[in-house]
Amino acid sequence: MGWLQSGQAGASLVMRRTLVLVTAWVHRVEVESRLDATVPGRISRMFEEKLDALAQMMAEHMAAPFPPGFRGLDIEGRDMVLLDADSYAYAAIVLEGPLDEQRRAGLSRLTAAFEKVLPAIGDEYGVKYYTHVRDMAVLAAEIETLRDK
Repeated sequence: MGWLQSGQAGASLVMRRTLVLVTAWVHRVEVESRLDATVPGRISRMFEEKLDALAQMMAEHMAAPFPPGFRGLDIEGRDMVLLDADSYAYAAIVLEGPLDEQRRAGLSRLTAAFEKVLPAIGDEYGVKYYTHVRDMAVLAAEIETLRDK
């Protein structure tokens, strides 16, 4: 790749990451505007803090490079690209509003998959990357639990 192409690719990546940050912020503002005033104050504050943390984790996730060698890799029967994409998708949906029962079950299965996958990853950066992905999915599940209260 030539210098010019490399610069264009870098600019494109910066633009995509900026778009992700803006999108996460917009989702956060939309969710905040829909918060139910009947939720007790303490739960409401905790809920808001967790939504903020989830939006931040999503932005950090999009800024992190995907682990080299993990494209097309299956670990413990899980495609690592899909595990990554599914986790981000569930987090994005949780930021928008409550999950239906089918998606809640899917998120639960997804978070459970990390118990098998993480110990089987032999790459230090891969472990760090997918631990962050797992934490993002677990936080999304916690937010769903708070919605039930």
